[in-house]
This record gives sequence, structure tokens and C-alpha cells, in this order.
Amino acid sequence: MTASLDIQVVPADGKKEFRRFLDLPYRIYEEDPNWVAPLLRDMKVMFDREKHPFHQHSDVQPFVAIRGGETVGRIAAIHNRNHIEYHGESVGFFGFFECVDEQKVANALLSTAADWLKDRGLEVIRGPASFSTNEMAALLVDGFDRPATIMMPYNPDYYEDLIANAGFRAAMDMVAYYLDNNVPPEFLLKREERLAKRLNVSLRTLRKEDFSAELDRVLLVYNKAWEKNWGFVPMTDAEIRFMADELKVAVMKDPEQVIFVENEEGEPIGFALWLKDYNQALIKARGRLFPFGLLKVLRRSKKIDMCRVLTLGLVEEYRGKGIDSLLILRIFREGTAKGMSAGEFGWILEHNYPMR
Repeated sequence: MTASLDIQVVPADGKKEFRRFLDLPYRIYEEDPNWVAPLLRDMKVMFDREKHPFHQHSDVQPFVAIRGGETVGRIAAIHNRNHIEYHGESVGFFGFFECVDEQKVANALLSTAADWLKDRGLEVIRGPASFSTNEMAALLVDGFDRPATIMMPYNPDYYEDLIANAGFRAAMDMVAYYLDNNVPPEFLLKREERLAKRLNVSLRTLRKEDFSAELDRVLLVYNKAWEKNWGFVPMTDAEIRFMADELKVAVMKDPEQVIFVENEEGEPIGFALWLKDYNQALIKARGRLFPFGLLKVLRRSKKIDMCRVLTLGLVEEYRGKGIDSLLILRIFREGTAKGMSAGEFGWILEHNYPMR
């Protein structure tokens, strides 16, 4: 336990403390109409060591900051062994950071997480990552004028100063682009016919009847196409199947949201995943599906008109040939056919200029 003046930072291991951990965002964002509450059941599963596969290889310790009986902050310290093994760097992470607008509270939270990681022999702390770049990562620093899209971070604008004033500096910028229409860029349309003739590849959408094998293809391409990305950690088989279970209802309803690229031998060489922005439906549920949240989600899900492109990648030897242009055009067409009139593309690493 770490204390700073009248602030106590304690592990959120017990039922009472973990309830504080879950409930705090509702006070932080009480007056923010753009906040989309995560489903409480999903948050509970994330920290359940028996249910979430991240805990099979790594450790997570949640903390809450308490002052005068009131919860004023939270954080999780994350010892990601797979990241350390893959990158060979002594780095730990913090995530799930929420805090009132007080520097001393933020300092107490961040120093507690840093001390927990230091006790485990780690030399650097980086974040936010909840739990890693395979789930949700980064701090929103621009674009507070609208709700976050599905699986994108959202936070008050003062978090940037709190974290910077605690001694942190930017490690990597992550960029997302918002498009307020569904009209493909003219330069892509002009290239399409020429590319289709020159490239010996084919595009197809997910085969629902072959879902398990399709997951194997996604895992194969994902771990090859992203292997050199900053912050990338290969997903385990358990992690990809867990994520697939989370997304299965949405994907099976609209299999066009997964698009594969195959070479002339029929081998997968790339894929894209776009999703309807279910945050448009979840925003009114406030994290709870019962008793009435589910009805709100079902009613609003019929009106979703925006999507997010989560991933788009090719294995290295097929890059720079224009195949990504064909994928992007296919996303435009599939999305438009599903009623999407706007979209967000991201995130994209700041130095990934070909995608930017």
C-alpha cells in the first residue's frame, strides 16, 4: 500500500475494493455525454484470472486510490511476460487509468504501479495499455468532440497533463482518421482496374460455415503481418479464440466485416476487419444490459451508420503492390451495402506513412 498525504492506494483485490475500481468511471464521466461505458460484465471477465487468457502468461494488479472514504483514482500494473520475451526489453505497463483532476492523486497511482513493476525487476513503465496493443491502448489527446468508436480509448482531456507532469513522455503517437462519407477516394477507383489485372490475388469475406478454420487463418496472418510493428505482441491461440468469441455474434451476423486476401495458391496473405460501431448502441446502456440496457442496445443497433476499420494488414512480401487499395475499396463497398455512411480508420502508428 502506498500513501501520499491523505491518499491511500490499495490493491483492488477484495470484492469491495474491486467494486470501487469498476464504479469510479461513472463519477469521472458523469457529465460527459461522449463517454461510452464498457459493459460491466466484460470488465469483470478481463480481471478474472480463470476466464481471460491474458492471465495465462502475464500478471495484472489493479489498485484504487481512496481519500476520506471516497474513490479518487484507479490503475492497473501489468507484467506482460509475452511482450518482454518477444521484444527483449524490461518494460512493464499501466492501464485502466482513471483519476480526478488532481496531480497528487495521479502521482500516487502511477508511482504505485511503477513500484509494483520495479519489484518484479522491470525498469521501464509504459502506458496506457489495457492490457496490450491487442486489446485497447493509448491516451486520447485530440478528438474529444465525439464518442469513441468501438474498442478505441476515451478519457478526459486533462489526463495528458496529469501523466506528463508525473514524468512520462510520449513513446509513440497513434493516429485515427475519421471519414464523414462513404465515397471511395477517386485515386483508388482509378487504380482499381489496373491493379486487378496486374495482381494475381482474390478477395473474399468470412466463411461462416468454416469459422474455426477461418480463425486459424486470421491468427496466421495477424502474427506474420504485424510481427515488426512497434508494441506488437503475438496473440496466443487462446487469446485469438477468446476475442473471436467476444466478436462472434457481430461477425456471424455480418460476415462481410472480415475480408481475406488470398494468393493464386489460395493461401491467405492478408485480411481486414471492420466493425459496425456498436458504441452508437451501447452509449445509452451505461455499461449495463439489464434490466433495460439490452432493449436500448437492440433498438439503437438498427440505426448504426458508422464503422471502424480495426485492422488491415498484409504479410511483408506482398506489401507495396497495391493490394491494400483493393482491400480498402472492398471495405467501402461492403460497409455501404450495410448502411454505413461514415467511418474511422485506426489506429495507425505515427511512422506508418504508407497507411497514413
